[in-house]
Amino acid sequence: MSSIGKAGRYRGSVKDFPDFDANQDAETLYNAMKGFGSDKDAILDLITSRSNKQRIEICHAYKALYGKDLIADLKYELTGKFERLIVGLMRPLEYFDAKEIKDALKGIGTDEKCLIEILASRTNKQIHALVEAYKDAYESNLEEDVIADTAGHFKKMLIVLLQGTREEDDVVSEELVEQDAKELFEAGEVKWGTDEAQFIYVLGNRSKQHLRLVFDEYLKIAGKPIEASIRGELSGDFEKLMLAVVKNMRSTAEYFADRLFKAMKGLGTRDNTLIRIMVSRSEIDMLDIREIFRTKYEKSLHHMIESDTSGDYKKALLKLCGGDDDAAGEFFPEAAQVAYQMWELSAVAKVEIKGTIHPAADFNADGDAKVLRKAMKGFGTDEDAIIEVVTQRSNTQRQEIIQAYKSHFGRDLMADLKSELSGALAKVILGLMMTPAQYDAKQLKKAMEGAGTDEAVLIEILATRNNQEIQAINEAYKEAYHKTLEDAISSDTSGHFKRILVSLALGAREESGEDLAKARADAQKLSDVSGDDSTSLETRFLSILCSQSYPQLRRVFQEFVKMTNHDVAHAIRKRMSGDVKDAFLAIVMSVKNKQAFFAEKLYKSMKGAGTDDRTLIRIIVSRSEIDLLNIRREFWDLYDKSLSHMIEVTLTSTRFFIQISALSYTVCLLLSCSSSNKSSVQT
Repeated sequence: MSSIGKAGRYRGSVKDFPDFDANQDAETLYNAMKGFGSDKDAILDLITSRSNKQRIEICHAYKALYGKDLIADLKYELTGKFERLIVGLMRPLEYFDAKEIKDALKGIGTDEKCLIEILASRTNKQIHALVEAYKDAYESNLEEDVIADTAGHFKKMLIVLLQGTREEDDVVSEELVEQDAKELFEAGEVKWGTDEAQFIYVLGNRSKQHLRLVFDEYLKIAGKPIEASIRGELSGDFEKLMLAVVKNMRSTAEYFADRLFKAMKGLGTRDNTLIRIMVSRSEIDMLDIREIFRTKYEKSLHHMIESDTSGDYKKALLKLCGGDDDAAGEFFPEAAQVAYQMWELSAVAKVEIKGTIHPAADFNADGDAKVLRKAMKGFGTDEDAIIEVVTQRSNTQRQEIIQAYKSHFGRDLMADLKSELSGALAKVILGLMMTPAQYDAKQLKKAMEGAGTDEAVLIEILATRNNQEIQAINEAYKEAYHKTLEDAISSDTSGHFKRILVSLALGAREESGEDLAKARADAQKLSDVSGDDSTSLETRFLSILCSQSYPQLRRVFQEFVKMTNHDVAHAIRKRMSGDVKDAFLAIVMSVKNKQAFFAEKLYKSMKGAGTDDRTLIRIIVSRSEIDLLNIRREFWDLYDKSLSHMIEVTLTSTRFFIQISALSYTVCLLLSCSSSNKSSVQT
């Protein structure tokens, strides 16, 4: 199946093989499977270098020449994931999709993610072909099978998509765009409860071009993207389906790039998803998917497949991928354009930064001090009362409580809390009772004391704080430890890494606006890698990344893309190593999207065996009044799960964490007692 994309160019990675001869290919495959064992290299080289149409001809020629079914022979000779991949390539796309959906529906349980992926991404023509192929292959009605195996609004939306009647007219009515955006807003944000039918009708039937304009208009009306409203108003598989539809309306290639990344990140590989996408998109938009993948995740799809798979399975997947965008001469110019645009969006985006902890209304420091004293007086400790007060007051209010506690009882509240609490709860509560500067200073001190240095903590704090925060940390550090932060860093680190940290610890980053001419000159300095003087290179990066304002650095990084065809993070990974590389990457990520940087660190603190409690506590405490709400949203976008849900399932005792990340104690209680997806998404 061919696909003509940008400017009429073919965007698949697999093309018709020149001088194709179906009989000759059939003979080659027959010989590869004849006798003892099979020549897997010959099989994968041939099949992955022929188009789907040519493979179908080979199947017919094989049967005509040998009276045998080629797919049956391949199934017999091959095994495991490699067999699934090769056999999938031998089927026409509509029959491949039909098989995937049949497998998703049969047996105990339903693979909703497979249904969502296929039905949310296929065109009208592909849907119609799929329905016919399903009926031909399984003598069953696909719509009836979906109805029997799904329920509720999720079922209704799937049935709408199965009709394959999405409008395809590129002529868009501005009046209808405004009407649809208004009706969606009223169906969700304004209405008590949600009018799911309105979401189903508009998202299930309007054209791509129309919906893109509706999404823009919705943002103007609601003040937030439609994805945020869907997460807030819908739940479960229905929510996931609607988000997938929105993503496909915006960019099908980006939808699949995200799916591929999530299929391979973390422990284990979702091979069914990986195979399904590589087979189904190889002749449609694999080049577009590769471009977006490379730009968005700062690594090539080829590289990630190579790192995450093995054997003949890996070889076949890499052939379908079609090239390594990290290899010299392979990086797409279009990907550089996307990277340029991403920095442009980063420069102009006006995202409202919000924490999850706000000043309590009707605050009474004396009353809170009495509640805390009562909670710690006598036998046992009322931890719930402590949590209730501390997590529902702003840091400024907590400082007033400390003073009121001392005035009323002549006691040190911090000392009392330290003696009454223990473990992770003590670390969270005591951390919240410090000022932000005191807390950061203590974290830096702990990172440098004892045997060994926790470089990751030094990088995390110093690379993400603004000048005012850094200066406050310096004062708090000197007051608490009678030593300057600069001296502590200098005695505990060395080389370029020390110079980077000392520069950041000055809190002297420029705060001016943008100077395009200077940005171009600095981008040229960063891109000059003609020599092998790595010391000079690191010094150039330090002088620019550690001193210039965020708006200026965005322009520098944007100009860097224009000059080199690579994102600056890619250059750092290629040219540097160790702590120096990590520090520069943290600065770049902080400039690009600080909240995504923290979301990634939170995810890594909880994935795999064991939990990095220190990182988890440090970020939750330090960002709770700054941007934790935004971090939560980035976490959901990156990992398809809520932050609080992951904390809940990762830790054995998590109530205090969830409270910090909740908008209010009421939401926390709802999360604790309800397993509804809608509730968990909100936090």
